[in-house]
Amino acid sequence: MRARQTLPNLWLLSDERNDAVLEQALGTMPPRSGFVFRHYHLRPAARRRRFEELGFLCRLAGHLVILSGDSDTAVEWSADGVYGPARKLMPRDGLLRFATVHNLLEMSRAERRGVDAMFLSPVFPSRSHPGQGGMGKENFLFMAGKTALPVIALGGMNAERAEYLGWPRWAAIDGLS
Repeated sequence: MRARQTLPNLWLLSDERNDAVLEQALGTMPPRSGFVFRHYHLRPAARRRRFEELGFLCRLAGHLVILSGDSDTAVEWSADGVYGPARKLMPRDGLLRFATVHNLLEMSRAERRGVDAMFLSPVFPSRSHPGQGGMGKENFLFMAGKTALPVIALGGMNAERAEYLGWPRWAAIDGLS
């Protein structure tokens, strides 16, 4: 990770299902939190407009703004970083890279790609991974302990589950909105 950058502990991910409450959710998050803009359901022009609207609010609060997409678009849209599978995260000067990982193999690949941090999921059952039970506390802590990179817990997370995990960095879709 770049020495100049300290990553937030709290992260909100956008989704079609929480779009209507994102402004409120972003307003209640502590300053210097993180926001991952996904909004895969929107067409490109509408997605860009929504990114700009929410990005403006994030900047007012000092939040990091991460785009789920490619590095070129993240730079073009003035995002602080990019989010996605490690194999798709191309290095760009000044751009943070956050890999989505689900197992030790993906974690190893992300490390080899030189990402800045990983979102490890699903920790608990969630609507984003229907039918999956989640890895649970013990498996999450085991896997998170296998890397020196920052790991952000994702999947069925909320404040109570983060406390139960005893893990400082976590993210949510429903659990924060």
